[in-house]
Amino acid sequence: MGVGADPTDVVGPLSGIVVVDLSRALAGPHAAMLLGDLGARVIKVEQPRTGDDTRSWGPPFVGPEDERISTYFLSCNRNKESIELDLKSDDGRDVLTRLVRAADVLVENFRPGVLDRLGFSAERLAELNPRLVLCSISGFGHDGPEGGRSGYDQIAQGEAGLMSLTGPSADQPTKVGVPIGDLLAGMNGAYGVLSALYERERTGRGRVVRTSLLSSIVGVHAFQGTRWTVGGEVPKAIGNHHPSIAPYGAYACADGMLQVAVASQGQWAKFAGLLGIDAEDPRFADNAARVTNRPALNQVIESVLATASRDTWLERIDGIGIPCGAIRTIDQVYEWDQVRSQGLVVGVDHPVLGRVELPGPAVRFSDPDGAETRPDHRPPPRLGEHNDSVRAWLDTLGGEAAAGA
Repeated sequence: MGVGADPTDVVGPLSGIVVVDLSRALAGPHAAMLLGDLGARVIKVEQPRTGDDTRSWGPPFVGPEDERISTYFLSCNRNKESIELDLKSDDGRDVLTRLVRAADVLVENFRPGVLDRLGFSAERLAELNPRLVLCSISGFGHDGPEGGRSGYDQIAQGEAGLMSLTGPSADQPTKVGVPIGDLLAGMNGAYGVLSALYERERTGRGRVVRTSLLSSIVGVHAFQGTRWTVGGEVPKAIGNHHPSIAPYGAYACADGMLQVAVASQGQWAKFAGLLGIDAEDPRFADNAARVTNRPALNQVIESVLATASRDTWLERIDGIGIPCGAIRTIDQVYEWDQVRSQGLVVGVDHPVLGRVELPGPAVRFSDPDGAETRPDHRPPPRLGEHNDSVRAWLDTLGGEAAAGA
């Protein structure tokens, strides 16, 4: 996507798609941002004066004293416009009605029932615009015995079992270091929207797309889920080692830690040979034995790794074709040439902060011949930055989206 000064002047797979973003915090804003990365025009509707909750989440804040800006907000609102609307007022409801009539997608993450009480139920939205795709993200689902619960990421991580799988041991449940439930829900919401837009090409009608933090976390339990549902085994946290593969995890060297993943017998033979371990030792002869005897195996491995530096071992292990890697801090990640080569750091010109760098999108597009256009991105908007321009755009539209329709 190349985003110019004119928000309608965009290119990308979703060029021409208009998204109304009623969401706040992280899950919904992340979903809408992903659609914006793909070329959609995203209009973020915010509460007057205060805006999205994340505008006040910090520290850290950056910028001048009279306009402190949350770095949290900056993380999930690139490629959007901001309009302030009081949805409890006649004017706010009127402008939102016009936006709905002009939009292709509406993203919301109110508690179940709130949008209905504001006069914009799924049924009403479909009446206003039968082609509208409604993406509704909740904490625990829109129905069911606990569907009305509010949802915050760490609460959902605990309720959905993720914290029981994470951390140094079973009696120290630990949250993931990013709001993974929110982020997964945003991703699921975005891919649900894309599917509904594709279906609309055939049917001419929109859909309601629903996901939640609960469903998004349970949906990625993967083999940890089937350990219980099929195997009858309750998984527990075991720190930085894989519960079903060994050796696969983090190990201490003379001056730091590295990670190694030995996922086949062929790799085990190479790795054992490099470290001088008897690959045929009955305790370690196959993967099941190595998992059963992991404490003994880890002790043997670390006794050898302690004889040289991390970088030395990384070079040796990589040299025999075994997956391995360092454990980087966040600053080291963003300074890494490989990260920058993948477009994972994007620069934007912010009206208050000047040139700043943001985490970039995870998806790239190229032609079959390999030609790729690196998009320009627009900075996260100031609160109400596009109040006038969005209203002016609505006034240019014909039909029911025009003023007074």
